[in-house]
Amino acid sequence: MLESIHVKNVALIDEAEVEFDEGLNILTGETGAGKSILLGSVQLALGAKADKSLIRQGAECAFVQLVFSLNGEQKKILEDLDFSTEDDVLILQRKIYPAKSICKVNGEAVTLKTMQGIAEHFIDIHGQREHQSVLKTSKQEEILDDYGRDLLAEPLKEIALLYGKYRQEEAAISEAAGMDQNHVKELDFARYELDEIEKAKLTEGEDAALEERYMRLVNGQKIREAVGGAESILQNEGGNGVINALSLAIRQLKEAQSLDASLTDELQQLSDAETILQECGHSLDRYLDNFLLEADDFAAVEERLNLINHLKDKYGKEISDILKYEENLIEKIHKLENFEQYNQELQMQHEKTKQDYFELALRLHEIRTKEADKLTVEMEKALHDLNFEQCIFQVKTDYDEAFMSKNGCTKVTFRISLNPGEPLKDLSAVASGGELSRIMLALKSIFADKDRMGTLVFDEIDAGISGKTAWKVSEKLEVLRKRHQVICITHLPQIAAMADAHYGIEKTVSNEQTHTGIQRLDKEESIAEIGRLLGTDQLTEAVLQNAREMKDLAEQTKQSQSKNKS
Repeated sequence: MLESIHVKNVALIDEAEVEFDEGLNILTGETGAGKSILLGSVQLALGAKADKSLIRQGAECAFVQLVFSLNGEQKKILEDLDFSTEDDVLILQRKIYPAKSICKVNGEAVTLKTMQGIAEHFIDIHGQREHQSVLKTSKQEEILDDYGRDLLAEPLKEIALLYGKYRQEEAAISEAAGMDQNHVKELDFARYELDEIEKAKLTEGEDAALEERYMRLVNGQKIREAVGGAESILQNEGGNGVINALSLAIRQLKEAQSLDASLTDELQQLSDAETILQECGHSLDRYLDNFLLEADDFAAVEERLNLINHLKDKYGKEISDILKYEENLIEKIHKLENFEQYNQELQMQHEKTKQDYFELALRLHEIRTKEADKLTVEMEKALHDLNFEQCIFQVKTDYDEAFMSKNGCTKVTFRISLNPGEPLKDLSAVASGGELSRIMLALKSIFADKDRMGTLVFDEIDAGISGKTAWKVSEKLEVLRKRHQVICITHLPQIAAMADAHYGIEKTVSNEQTHTGIQRLDKEESIAEIGRLLGTDQLTEAVLQNAREMKDLAEQTKQSQSKNKS
């Protein structure tokens, strides 16, 4: 679950830290107090797009940190992603500078994409954008497949592989059709290219060796002069070379050593030096002899390099690319020489793949239809619980082979009738913003047992509702908090009353600067905040009594639901 948020220098927030509880965490505050800034800060730590306008005026950078405690399954997820979990925590940090941002996971610098990929396993945020997403048929299909994932996961993997194979074969058939039109020319040209490459008898790495040898030969004159000069210094024929001088020194030292044995080591060192220099001189002499012989190969080396570079220009940047091209040519020639047979086999294989695909797509559709019927029943009940008392809901599945995709041939459509006597219509044609938020909440309550997400965040869950409906929504949130940590931003007293932990967000002005702060409210402060949400200008005793009664009723609801569950 999400243990804490630390925010510094984000918009109106100078610095704030919030520690959350298990269960239902409620955040309330006046409009404009900064609730959206706090939620936006969470999203920043999860990898949302950031810009320099988020950095508090006068600050160098903005900083957000989320700390999660991990259960066994979540630790396994992180370990599979090669991140340490020694302290059973996940720490997501993000610093945002005017021109860049730095992301860290448990102290290790990562890319923004990596942080996003990790965060999606631990927290799920539902706002107006997420509510709107349920209107898309692709999202509706995703929801149904997630609902029936125990039965659908394997068939979906299989059909995605078949679909990929089908498309590859389709491309091969299209390529073969082009080959058929220029069959003879294609074959002749392929044979010409293959012959050109085969005659070259290329080996990987020879170009690098040839280029090194070529550069040595190009610089031959300079090399010969330098090596010859060094050799001349060592053993000059006139007797003035280093070796001759060293020999003279040895003779002189031998005479001294015969009179003083303590000079034996120095004499040995000079003798060793003479041996080394003589060997070096002989090596340089042999090098020059070989170099003169190698120079005769200059034309052959240059010609070979020109040939290799010519082939690179035509067939690939490296010799390995040319050899790969050669393999492809051999395969292509085989196809062209046996074109009729190849084309026939390709068509037969494609037809078989297509048949296998549609057989699996139909089986997948049948499973989806059964799961759709189950989801329909559960959704109707969940919606009735959220004060859609007369609504009819349907998860409609249509099989259409023209709708072929990597997910099969089923088109999934959520349909609803909100009032008696009204026909079922697509969700996108009926639902308002407030209704969509309740529909998403109904879906989340159904997925509570299936969903492994630790933390759920709801923003605008109370859009367009009040009264009895608001109370129904609070009861549904109470169901969710039994299996998830829930964080909810709300304006409604009915929802705030159900809080296990209640936080107040307040905007203040000091030293001509605006600040947003957040603090956990105790029971009496929570009751006062519920009173404010009831919409009165003054917190009279009657208002506070109303707020206490609402809080007591919420506690009774929790206890009643706990007893029913047990």
